[in-house]
Amino acid sequence: MTPLARADAGHADFLTALFTAVSATCVTGLAVVDTATYWTGFGQFVIFALFQIGGLGIMTGGTILSILMSRKISLQNRILAQAETHAMGLGDVTDVAKWVLYVTLSVELTVAGILALNFHLRYDEPIPKALWNGLFHSVSSFNNAGFSTYSDNLMQFVSDPIVLLPIALALIAGGIGFPVFQELFSKNNRRGLRSMHFRVTLWGYLVLLLVGTVLFGFYEWSNEKTFGPLNVFDKILNAFFASASARTAGFNSVDVGQMTTETLFVHLILMFIGGGSAGTAGGIKVTTFCILFFVVWSEVRGDPQSTFGTRAIAYESQRQALSVVLVSTAVVTLGTLVIISVSDVPFIPLVFEVISAFATVGLSTGITADLPVSAKVTLILLMYAGRVGAVTLIAALALRTTTKLYRYPEEHPIVG
Repeated sequence: MTPLARADAGHADFLTALFTAVSATCVTGLAVVDTATYWTGFGQFVIFALFQIGGLGIMTGGTILSILMSRKISLQNRILAQAETHAMGLGDVTDVAKWVLYVTLSVELTVAGILALNFHLRYDEPIPKALWNGLFHSVSSFNNAGFSTYSDNLMQFVSDPIVLLPIALALIAGGIGFPVFQELFSKNNRRGLRSMHFRVTLWGYLVLLLVGTVLFGFYEWSNEKTFGPLNVFDKILNAFFASASARTAGFNSVDVGQMTTETLFVHLILMFIGGGSAGTAGGIKVTTFCILFFVVWSEVRGDPQSTFGTRAIAYESQRQALSVVLVSTAVVTLGTLVIISVSDVPFIPLVFEVISAFATVGLSTGITADLPVSAKVTLILLMYAGRVGAVTLIAALALRTTTKLYRYPEEHPIVG
């Protein structure tokens, strides 16, 4: 709210500052003002710092700090950090925290260098501006934040693969989850013995990414307001970018508000699912969605166990997945009802905005700034709930697990 952060005279009002701070910390990307023109360089740096901190996570950052300062970590801190990093065991927390740092710096600096060179050489930006824009978009993409220092987000780069592809790869890397990287490069897993989490996350993410690319390309191919004027390569490029961004990144290379209703509906599904666990993406997470899919598939086939490959899915994981989906659906429904009652926004754009906030995506059809104060406050609560709610719920469910020495008689109520 300081005058130093705002480009015009005076300071930002409380709601604008709060909305921006929450959106940045929760790595969402929704904005009620133009990031490029409303905020000064200092204001943009505050946003930059907030989504970097939000992406790394408070506990992960604390773990890294402990390692750097003392080269060791206490058992108590390992237990606390495990809840944030989703490490496979207490002994893995240090390794996961190190990989958080290594992967983050490696991806962000590499992508920042590519983007900065491109902005300077091809778009004639001065070196300081090119470096800042490159670093800002690199960190924003890896943390799935969706903030941009350009007023049109990435629409001016709709035909530039040197901008869109590095950003897409960065947001995929950040959204897939740190435990996947830790297991991928772990010395203990070089024989190809991968965990169920690793395989479900990679396969689930890949399938959803490809399905999204095909559907976006199909529905927008002839839309003159989005993909229509582009050549074949650019249409495929932007379909891929839109599919990757819909997994809670929030960047857009075409005007989302001009997309077809079918495309917006596909967005709703992909945004709600989100990315991998313990990464920078939001949503209910790929593993949650896949676990429920396997449960339904096993039920359809009449199998007594829900399995993936040659492993059975733990009953506790099934219950937790079901709880996350039902609670998330309830929160989205409640948020939608609240905003419907205080605004006259059409239903599809409104639901799009609600899910975008809850899943910390940041994509918008352009209605955010025009919403009434109560609707903006609702979006703030949704962003916060979406960022911390699922993790908190899972931790609570896991901690409440108890062993009873008795069982009640079973009954079978009619289902369906």
